[in-house]
Amino acid sequence: MSAEVLNESGEVDINEEMLVDVCGFALAAMDVHPDTEVTITLVDEAAMADLHVRWMDLEGPTDVMSFPMDELTPGSGRPDAAPFGLAMLGDIILCPAFDRKQAEMAGHGLGHELALLTVHGVLHLLGYDHVAPADEREMFALQNEILAEWYDDLAARGVEYQPKPAGAHAFPSAADREELDRKMKELG
Repeated sequence: MSAEVLNESGEVDINEEMLVDVCGFALAAMDVHPDTEVTITLVDEAAMADLHVRWMDLEGPTDVMSFPMDELTPGSGRPDAAPFGLAMLGDIILCPAFDRKQAEMAGHGLGHELALLTVHGVLHLLGYDHVAPADEREMFALQNEILAEWYDDLAARGVEYQPKPAGAHAFPSAADREELDRKMKELG
């Protein structure tokens, strides 16, 4: 797995190594081919608000957006064609300034929030969404499972980017995130 981080946010306290680690772990947990590439771009609130209105027709910044690449079918349907080598899965866009406020409201640090949103973004790249209630429950359960397993894997490797939070919103349900979204809109 290959993840490239582009920090265009102006934020200097971002642990890019952690973002690469959690992204790679999530991709491996989902059995994505090891030659797959993802780009994680960190942007400021103005850039995120622009993307949010252009692509989702929603005003204001948001926490994460994912842009999957299209048509990555090996060999374009030809059984005799060579499989892909490196393949670009897509782009995850994070907004640390927005995410910091969201993390504070949820009761944990920015590092954890960015890890959670990176896993969320990976799942979106793989086709998961949370429009229908059943899909929402499935996606959030999978997100939390991968995130918890990543923290366990870090402990087994003797690596710590940030402490594993234990607060009520550290591994949120869809309802938890809806409540957080509502509070963020009230702030903003």
